[in-house]
Amino acid sequence: MKIPRMRTVVALGALVVIVAGGVAWLFSSPELPEFSEVRARWRPSDGQLLDRNGEPIHEIRIDPHGRRLAWTPLGEISPALEEEVIASEDHRFARHFGVDLMAVSGALAKGVLRGHLRGASTITMQLVAMFDPGLRRSAHHRGILQKVEQMRAALALERRWSKDQILESYLNMVTWRGELQGIGVASRVMFDKAPHGINRAEAIVLASLLRAPNANRDEVKHRALLLRHDSADAPAPEEVAAAIDSAFAHSPSHFARLALAPHLAQRLLPEGSAQARCTLDRDAQMVATSALSRQVQQVRDRNVDDGAVLVVDNATGEVWAYVGGAGEFSSAPYFDAVHALRQPGSALKPFLYALAIERRLLTPASILDDSPLELPEQRGLYRPLDYDRRFRGLVSMRTALASSLNVPAVRTADMVGVDGFAEHLRALGFDGIMEEGDYYGSAIALGSADVTLWQIVNAYRTLANRGEWSPLRIQSDSPEGVRRRVYSDETAYLISDILSDRASRSSTFGLENSLATPFWSAVKTGTSKDMRDNWCVGYTRRFTVGVWVGNSSGAPMRDITGMTGAAPVWLEVVSYLHQRFGEPTEKPRPRGLVASRVDFRDAIEPAREELFLAGTEPNAAVIRLDSNRARITSPADGSIVAFDPDIPVARQKISFEGSECTAAMRWKLDGSDLGAVNVSLLWTPKAGSHRLTLVDRLNRAIDSITFEVRGSLEVGNEAKGATLPVAAHP
Repeated sequence: MKIPRMRTVVALGALVVIVAGGVAWLFSSPELPEFSEVRARWRPSDGQLLDRNGEPIHEIRIDPHGRRLAWTPLGEISPALEEEVIASEDHRFARHFGVDLMAVSGALAKGVLRGHLRGASTITMQLVAMFDPGLRRSAHHRGILQKVEQMRAALALERRWSKDQILESYLNMVTWRGELQGIGVASRVMFDKAPHGINRAEAIVLASLLRAPNANRDEVKHRALLLRHDSADAPAPEEVAAAIDSAFAHSPSHFARLALAPHLAQRLLPEGSAQARCTLDRDAQMVATSALSRQVQQVRDRNVDDGAVLVVDNATGEVWAYVGGAGEFSSAPYFDAVHALRQPGSALKPFLYALAIERRLLTPASILDDSPLELPEQRGLYRPLDYDRRFRGLVSMRTALASSLNVPAVRTADMVGVDGFAEHLRALGFDGIMEEGDYYGSAIALGSADVTLWQIVNAYRTLANRGEWSPLRIQSDSPEGVRRRVYSDETAYLISDILSDRASRSSTFGLENSLATPFWSAVKTGTSKDMRDNWCVGYTRRFTVGVWVGNSSGAPMRDITGMTGAAPVWLEVVSYLHQRFGEPTEKPRPRGLVASRVDFRDAIEPAREELFLAGTEPNAAVIRLDSNRARITSPADGSIVAFDPDIPVARQKISFEGSECTAAMRWKLDGSDLGAVNVSLLWTPKAGSHRLTLVDRLNRAIDSITFEVRGSLEVGNEAKGATLPVAAHP
């Protein structure tokens, strides 16, 4: 009798050990990630570019396996959805410790004879299966041991995570339909909503999909109606039907990606990057994009297919809008026109006159001559023309800049020196400008150099910031760049005052146009040679806005200028910004400026009160017209003239011409008297270098130039000098 009793004791002991071991194993802690690790490892399938407020503005697919958006915190998920998911998947979620023993008992009764368990999986058990592929159900079944392993992991997770962390992770990681993983993308694709906007009916449909993510419409409808009956706040049947229609309106692969800043996203979202934040403002980006798109569409019949817009904050240099192209209208939609090198036309003139004012060579009341001009260049004679091909005679510098007159600008470039102007442009951030100004010649005054929209907008921002330059910023975490002073406060104020002067602009543009705003703004247009580029760049107290319109291929447009091409976009954008933000307090006039009344001789312009740098104001009430002194107008100083071998020598002449001359003045060539100036003089050329002098009645030199004749009287063996009429447009 002792042996059977001992066997019983041993058997019971072994059973206790086995049970104790099983319990200990069941409640041991397998290797599981922390909640913070799960969130940190989460990667959206689309890289997102976020604006300054954290709103997504552009998305790029970076993972072809599944569609995911950014992780959604539980506080940003609809409470109705949380309730319906718990009711559908795990209605005792708040009361169990990872394993629902009541559900497991029921499942055991049904499944032990089948050799596998079905059902009884809590939300926690489903979540741990997402962490470990070995715990996931196979195509046919999940074995008992696998189920037990899943329970063990769920119990361990509940000891380390809170219920909110478990539910948040589950809602973000579960597959809802097709490739839609996570509530963020599911709510967006199926209902075009953020997760916090899901209503009760939509929550029921989403919960119905969890059991069978690829179920058809009828199966989902059946499941949804069952859940509706169990819902504490049941929606109407028609609401559920409408939610089902919405969920099935698009296939899971349908995903309307945000595409507000494609060119910038390519720069800031390197391959594989999940997220980047920039300084753009979503609303400003949308306004700039739509304004450009509408304008390009309206002028397409003039051979226009592209454009770009840049909006920057004057104080910080942060870019608020970056539109690199006209989208569907562009012949090269992936080409970033913001950083493309283009000729700016007259849009460079403000910096030329600012340099002349800074050097105290000109004042806004200085008189400049808008009359025919010839300048020698390496390729021949350069003859600048105004856009309308008419000349206005003597004008003030204010009128010359505001009305975008070309000849006065070329004369000013000759005054400051093209090398000096080129160096000045580089100081403004135009780093592509050649160091040798002679490469461009005097045409640099009319925008013959290549610049980008990025550069020119920041240069105008320098004027808006009272002459202080700093780099633009496009990334939220980039430090503010080093500031440097390019102009004095006074010079920048004077140029801004001229660019905002509607009356002085009127001789070319009229009083009412796309540059006229009901609020303070300073603006300039430009059109390059052959109408290849339209520009409009200007600023308010707070923002600088630049617009380029043209063709990415560089092809010329037809019958369109900066006023009709780019300016309407500029006006719409600055008007939106003004309506949204208003106008900051006006900055006071710098102390270094003085106001003085100016009366122009011969009523060249109406008398007015003008602003001057202190010390440059006129001593007398009448501005003296230094520009109307007698001078030689032809040939141009430094000209090279060559004989034409196809024309008889006797018929080849050089015309000597002067301006503002009197009958008492005479010509002298190489010291020899040639006669009175008021007589048309045609001189038979002689090879060699010559000096032509204009003298008064006392034989005093008034003007003098040099020129060279090349070739031979017998054999004209040199090619003719070329005449190059070039026109840049306002």
